[in-house]
Amino acid sequence: MLAGKNIALGVTGGISVYKMCTVVRLLKKAGANVRVMMSPSATEFVTPLTFSTLSQEEVVVSLWPENKKGSTNLGVKHIDIGLWADVMLVAPATANTIAHITHGYAEDALSSTILALRAPLIIAPAMDLDMWEHPATQDNLTTLRARGCFIILPESGELASGLVGMGRLPEPETIVEYVNDVLQKTPQDLKKKKILITAGPTHEPIDPVRFIGNRSSGKMGFAIANAAALRGADVTLISGPVTLGTPKNVKRIDVETAEEMYSAVMAHAKKQDVIIMSAAVADYSPVTQAKEKIKKHSAGMTIELRSTPDILKSIGEKKSKKQILVGFALETENELANAQQKLQKKNLDLIVLNSTKDKGAAFGTDTNVVTLIDRKGTVKKLPKMPKFDVAVEILNHIKTIV
Repeated sequence: MLAGKNIALGVTGGISVYKMCTVVRLLKKAGANVRVMMSPSATEFVTPLTFSTLSQEEVVVSLWPENKKGSTNLGVKHIDIGLWADVMLVAPATANTIAHITHGYAEDALSSTILALRAPLIIAPAMDLDMWEHPATQDNLTTLRARGCFIILPESGELASGLVGMGRLPEPETIVEYVNDVLQKTPQDLKKKKILITAGPTHEPIDPVRFIGNRSSGKMGFAIANAAALRGADVTLISGPVTLGTPKNVKRIDVETAEEMYSAVMAHAKKQDVIIMSAAVADYSPVTQAKEKIKKHSAGMTIELRSTPDILKSIGEKKSKKQILVGFALETENELANAQQKLQKKNLDLIVLNSTKDKGAAFGTDTNVVTLIDRKGTVKKLPKMPKFDVAVEILNHIKTIV
C-alpha cells in the first residue's frame, strides 16, 4: 500500500526524533513520497537538512517564506500538504503537541497542516512516564480517538529520564507497518457515495427527569461513520443521546426519541446509496409523558407503553433496488436463525449479528464480535476486534453486494 502514496510526516521535539530518520528511509524504500514538517523544537534534536536529504524534499518548519523580499510563496504550504497527503503521521508526538492538536491550535506549519488535513491522521505519542499517565494527556487522546485519529500506543521500557514504563516511541519498522495498515483500511473507494448511518440509543421520556432507554454507547455506529468518511463517502450520521465527538467530515444530526429518529431518517433516506441502521432504537415509549416529575409512591406505579415506529421495516419497504440497506440484530438466543429471519422480514441486504454471549461485545466497549449475513446467504463470523476494524469489514462486505 505504501508504493506511490503521499505521506506527510510531522516531527516534534522529543528525544526519539532520531528514530524518524529511519522511518523516512523505510517509507522511501517502500516507494512512498514523503514530505516532512518539523516543529521548531524538533530542530534542536535533528537538523532539517537531515530530513531533507532523506526525503529528497524541502522540509517545512515555518509558515513564512525564508526569502520574504519579492517572494511569490504566499505561505500556504500547510494547505498544499494537507490536500496532497494520503495519510499524515505525527511522530514523535509530544504531550504539548497532542494538547495543541486536541484544542485546535495552529501556531506553526505543523499544527496548521493538521487542521487543514483531509486524510487520515496517525499520532505516535512519546514522552516520559508521568506525562503519559497524566489525566490531561489521556483525556486529550480519548478526544482525538473519538474524532477518528489513529493512535500508535507507546511501548514500555527504559526512558530518557531513567524511569522505566510506558512512553517509548515504537521502533521504526512498527511505525511503518502501522501506516501501511491504516492505508489498507482507508482506500478511497467510497467517493461520491452517500451513506446514512444511525447510532446510539433513543430516550423515551416518562417525565422531565426520567426516560426509557438502553445501554447503547453509539461507538459502533460512530466507528462506521468515521471509517466511511475516511474512505471518501458523503456521510450523514443520525445519533441518539451519546457523549461521543463527531468524526471529521461527517454531517451529524442529533435526535432523542424514536419518533425523532424516524422523522430524520425518512427525511434523508431517499437520496442515500447505503443506509446502515446501527442505532438501538427503543421498541416502546410511554403513552403519556408527565409534565412534572412523578413523585415516589409506596404502592409503586404503572406505565402504559406503546410501540415505537419500526424504522428499519419502513425503510425496507420503501428502498429502491439500487439502495443497500444494512440492519443490526442483538440476540440472546437462537442468534443466527433470528438474524436470518430479520434479514428476510425487513428486506435487508446485510445484517450484522451481535450476541450478548460473546466476550468483548458488551455495550460501551471498544471491541466487538459480529457475524455478517447477507441476502445471498453468506455467513461470515468475525473474531473479536476493535470497532473501527469491524466497521472496515462491514464496509468491505457492502462493496461485494453493490
